[in-house]
Amino acid sequence: MDIVSLNFVKNLEFSEKSNELTFEIELTTPACPIKQEFEDEARALVMDLDFVDSAQIRMTAQEVAVRETEASGLNKVANIIAVSSCKGGVGKSTTSVNLAFALSQLGAKVGIFDVDVYGPSLPTMVSPDSENIEFVGTQIAPLRHGDVKLMSFGFVNEGSAIMRGPMVTQLLDQFLGLTHWGELDYLVLDMPPGTGDIQLTLSQKLNMTAAVIVTTPQELSFVDVERGIEMFDSVNVPCVAVVENMAYYEQHVVVDSDDDDDDNDDNENGSTLFEGEGKDRLTNEIMECLKRSQKINEEENGSDDDENKEAALASKIVDLVNNNYKEYGNIKKPEIELEKVRLFGPGHKQRLANQWGIENTFSMPLLPKIAENGDKGIPFIEESPDSTHAMTYLQLAGAVVSEVAKINYKKKNKHPVVSYDEEANEIILCREKEAEQEEAIRIQPKILRAECKCASCVEEMTGRQLLVKSAVSNLVRPRNLSPTGNYATSVDWSDGHRSLYPHKQIMNLMEEMKANPSQFQYEESSVFG
Repeated sequence: MDIVSLNFVKNLEFSEKSNELTFEIELTTPACPIKQEFEDEARALVMDLDFVDSAQIRMTAQEVAVRETEASGLNKVANIIAVSSCKGGVGKSTTSVNLAFALSQLGAKVGIFDVDVYGPSLPTMVSPDSENIEFVGTQIAPLRHGDVKLMSFGFVNEGSAIMRGPMVTQLLDQFLGLTHWGELDYLVLDMPPGTGDIQLTLSQKLNMTAAVIVTTPQELSFVDVERGIEMFDSVNVPCVAVVENMAYYEQHVVVDSDDDDDDNDDNENGSTLFEGEGKDRLTNEIMECLKRSQKINEEENGSDDDENKEAALASKIVDLVNNNYKEYGNIKKPEIELEKVRLFGPGHKQRLANQWGIENTFSMPLLPKIAENGDKGIPFIEESPDSTHAMTYLQLAGAVVSEVAKINYKKKNKHPVVSYDEEANEIILCREKEAEQEEAIRIQPKILRAECKCASCVEEMTGRQLLVKSAVSNLVRPRNLSPTGNYATSVDWSDGHRSLYPHKQIMNLMEEMKANPSQFQYEESSVFG
């Protein structure tokens, strides 16, 4: 990676007096999993320069940009990561919590928002440092557990919500708008299960950066994963990782060794198991066993000769063991290995990689400790940070950080920008990187209005055109243009209609305009102005 071309290197200074080079490497996120590699490689490269005697490198991260979202409390949240399962009971909340705390361990500012108002899990899984609700102006300050910010319906209202879908959507809108998250690198959303109205509404309103799908190895769960990925794909939220919970359980098994010849070779020097004090101690122990078994001390006719005989017998037993050891090799302890027993089958990691291109797939076992931590309010990764399974959560966090960085880089170069030049009365379509270049396409507002694909303009089932394009007025104007999530631009028109233009449609329209602009010449009309 060329960090100079990517403009990562900042504030470069060189001291001629000391021949010291000083600069900063500005990363996209403080949780970058390879930041140490960046620093080490950069230091090695500059120290190879003949005129550099020392180097001072400071690792920094980009400031959080203001987010375009309808929820004002999220304005300073850099990235929103949805953790979704599409089916309940698969360990989605466990994954959300441990992912959030893994991101925090990597150095990021992190928050968790429990979106499931019907069955909030966060109050059980993470015990806040203080349960007192505080306010920042008119907004609610999230609770905290260590450095991680927390918010859930369960923190402000005991139990779960009993209400209809539209009321839940309104409640979530209030929560999102009234929670003062402050600056966050990542906000992890513990989504409610399913792919219904609440999930779609959140995906559209929150401008989500990416999604992590949680599942189990069964075929039925894979079907739900497909539905979830398709839902996020429809709103242009990329799925960057899949976590397979309950993938297996671990049991200890004894492994038989077939390397008998190798074992014999191990003892070519003729060493013995018991020598010196060790031999004397074992001899005495064997004697005591023999005395107890034959009740020598209880026999009236017992004598010193009997005891001497027992001592001689014990010594012979030890010699016998040593001789066998010298002849047949080392006596090895049985080898114990952990075997993964896959109760629900092999899973679908390869299918996901082949079908959807999701290469970041992780398997988590049935582990009593993870469940125990969830019940007592302490994240597993916090209490067992050095365990093998905690490393899996850290790998998941690293994959999410890496994929999000790629997504944000691509956004700057691929997402179209729709704007309006009121003076010229023209809609401007361009890629973001072309915003100030001549490649931008300018069209009359009526052309974009005529390309609306909503259910009022195009029959949803058949695709039949309902709007007569030539009937769109020359006087129609956009009154408001705003982004909708990651996937579309919303336009409020002067004729009272609202249109939603997915990025894919705008990009296709730009290509068609370049190839054949004459197809978009409609007869003039003053209707609908």
